[in-house]
Amino acid sequence: MTVRSVTLLGSTGSIGTQAIDVVLANLDRFRVRALSAGGANLELLARQAVALQVDAVAAANGSIEQVAAVVAAAARQAGCAAYEPEILVGPQASTELASRPVDVVLNGMTGSIGLEPTLAALLAGNTLALANKESLIVGGPLVRAAARPGQLVPVDSEHSALAQCLRGGRAQEVRRLVLTASGGPFRGMPRSRLRDVTPAQALAHPTWDMGRMVTTNSATLVNKGLEVIEAHLLFDIPFDRIDVVVHPQSVVHSMVEFFDGSTLAQASPPDMRLPIALGLGWPDRIPDAAAACDWTQAATWEFFPLDDDAFPAVALARRVGSAGGTFPAVYNAANEVSVNAFHDEAIRFTDIVDTVARVVERHDGSESGPLDVAAVLRADRWARGEARRILGLSEERE
Repeated sequence: MTVRSVTLLGSTGSIGTQAIDVVLANLDRFRVRALSAGGANLELLARQAVALQVDAVAAANGSIEQVAAVVAAAARQAGCAAYEPEILVGPQASTELASRPVDVVLNGMTGSIGLEPTLAALLAGNTLALANKESLIVGGPLVRAAARPGQLVPVDSEHSALAQCLRGGRAQEVRRLVLTASGGPFRGMPRSRLRDVTPAQALAHPTWDMGRMVTTNSATLVNKGLEVIEAHLLFDIPFDRIDVVVHPQSVVHSMVEFFDGSTLAQASPPDMRLPIALGLGWPDRIPDAAAACDWTQAATWEFFPLDDDAFPAVALARRVGSAGGTFPAVYNAANEVSVNAFHDEAIRFTDIVDTVARVVERHDGSESGPLDVAAVLRADRWARGEARRILGLSEERE
């Protein structure tokens, strides 16, 4: 069996820590060569590096001396004081690691900062297991142009499910994609009640354990809006053939409807280790990556239509995705500012998507020349500034 070399970006986050669980359970299949993280939890990054004996460790923040000292301390504690990996520090550290040749780069970063590492991994010829949906959404045409067939493997549970279901038929037989949404902690609430929900309530997701940004995006359904755009870009299906249905149990992760009336669904208990393992091993499955459904027990699966009045983020994302260009970058950036403002208790919950909509409406989308990384980053900066102006926030607030 060939052991696949892996670079893991965002190793201390939710995706990253679960990816390491997968690797440690399958050391005969995977060897992590490099890790990167933001730097907010250097002790965890160091412990991960020592446990996996990686060749290189990168942090976006801090200094080389600081990171090296923390790694050295973790190595001494683990009884391997001679361990000295290469240390990279700075905003381009993850991009540098992504550009180095390995079998698979898993991008588990959060936010549009993942765009340049995504492009670097693809341009280097590495297979990209993509959990950082924002990089595909904000740089859609750039990412699609850089990726050769089969090089981009989705790790989001919904898109992993779609990729699995699409194996069951030819592309020309697909009628529609159906993305499932848990509905988040506020499923069934009218908009009038959503106005006064708290940050703590928004983070109380009924199914998934995710970071602050993604969990809040799930509560607003912005996450599902982003996933609609992602599905369009990954599978080249028009927006009017991508549906969203609320499925509170989060067991059916998404479905593909074919033109003969057949629908294929991918079902498994909610556990991100399954799509992570599949992303690392694609197209091969990893034995016992996660628990299967227990068919000896009675169970009920429910499906409900999406309430677009209470949760307008998905409809807005469809418009943004159809507009293309820099509009998805604007949608994503304005949302990141608004989510942070909500958690700073500067705005109400419903102000998040309302602000995103106002920023999108003010964006003229005019860019001279073809879309490139610079244009995406300019749109990102403009949207962040515009969102702050609308909300009356200082530069330090976001």
